[in-house]
Amino acid sequence: MEVLNLTSRKRETYKIQLEYSILWECALGIAAITNTPLLKTLEKSLDYWKDIKSSLSNELLEQLDYVERNNTWKAILQLLHKRRFSDISEFTSYIQDIPDNDIKFVCLPFIGMEFQDIRYQAALGEKSAIRELKFLTRNNPFFPSYIEFISHSNTDNLKKHLISVMRGWYETVIKKESEKLDTILRTDYDTKKEMLEKMTPEELVEWSTGGLTYLPEPSVSNVLLIPQYIYRPWNIEADIEDTKVFYYPIANESISPNDRYAPNNFLVLKHKALGDEVRMRIVKLLYEEDRALQEITNQLNIAKSTIHHHLKILRAAKLVEINESKYSLKKKALEFLAKELNLFLNK
Repeated sequence: MEVLNLTSRKRETYKIQLEYSILWECALGIAAITNTPLLKTLEKSLDYWKDIKSSLSNELLEQLDYVERNNTWKAILQLLHKRRFSDISEFTSYIQDIPDNDIKFVCLPFIGMEFQDIRYQAALGEKSAIRELKFLTRNNPFFPSYIEFISHSNTDNLKKHLISVMRGWYETVIKKESEKLDTILRTDYDTKKEMLEKMTPEELVEWSTGGLTYLPEPSVSNVLLIPQYIYRPWNIEADIEDTKVFYYPIANESISPNDRYAPNNFLVLKHKALGDEVRMRIVKLLYEEDRALQEITNQLNIAKSTIHHHLKILRAAKLVEINESKYSLKKKALEFLAKELNLFLNK
């Protein structure tokens, strides 16, 4: 079907919000150390995590075990989104003072405005609502068990646990490096704020996250970008009311803000990926149209294993993705590559 476009309206997109705080770093550190299978994939070494564990008190280790069993790091993140907290004391006081029914509602995952009443009823302990919320989130690896736990928790014990683990981690791990962490996070925040004036919201999300494409959704008006250091190289995605959240890995140059010659790690990966004749040929083919592996192999008359290797490098650089069994060029990533280079050269 052909369409004659007579409208002058542009496609609506979301608005970008930017925040940073060492409290997010604190909560994500708790999430990281209690996700044992993930630790070996993080940028920080296993020895780093072992050294941290060896420095913790038995009481804090018990609280972290509780986090690992019940995924209560999710509750901390949900509570942190309620407002901007100036320090750990303000946040823990908020947890202490929040009404019992409210804390359960906040801690339960947001899954859409149309399900808010079910979420509220589950927070009140309504069994049918709890079952419905668990069913609606059945495809998530931990939401059903987490919903069961939060819905049936004793609120006094839940509050004591959340305050204890958050304050314990802050005092033991975060406090001694708080000034350094705050500088690193603020530097990355300032960079993204500057680029917000030069990129569209969708471009900024893709650039900040190192290649994640997030298109507008009818129920999402805002995207909140929060820089994090502890979970590098991973992006963490979440949903709150009217907002998609990305806790994204800070760029290399933010770690050494005084080094004007430190390039963004994603900028380096992209240029390395493009610095090869075969890969440039692949980029040209994919610029024309999406193609399957066999089609690329036939076009270039090169062994399939070699083409697959080159495609893997292009994918790692977030220049290529797979859509419906075909390889697709991320054209926007190429388009604002010049902007990234210009930012590096002029900083």
